[in-house]
Amino acid sequence: MKTLPAKRPKSPPPSPTPPPVPSPLGRDDLERIAEIFRVFSEATRLAILQALREGERSVNELVEQLGTTQANISKQLRVLYDARLLARSKRGTQVFYSIDDEMISPLCELVCGKLNRDATRNQFLEFSI
Repeated sequence: MKTLPAKRPKSPPPSPTPPPVPSPLGRDDLERIAEIFRVFSEATRLAILQALREGERSVNELVEQLGTTQANISKQLRVLYDARLLARSKRGTQVFYSIDDEMISPLCELVCGKLNRDATRNQFLEFSI
């Protein structure tokens, strides 16, 4: 039976005013930022985050809801968990996941807003020769 690593503490709540971001950022900081964006670059991971916005889910529930394999869901959950975006808890034989970072919803809303703006702009483009 696989054992889960020790439970890590939940991410602290965001401070009312975030500390200023140094400008320009150094190469190491830019690499860390790029790594977070890579976590968001896979559609199944985004589908998992979307499902978890509705609340905690077990691995089995995610497999059923997203219509993919347990191996794929587990692999993507591991990436999200390792990036400290998800929390997990074990109850009996099931593992449950929930969102553990409050930045996920605002970030997704920003990206969706950009896509909606782009789609609206594209409606007015005409192609002619």
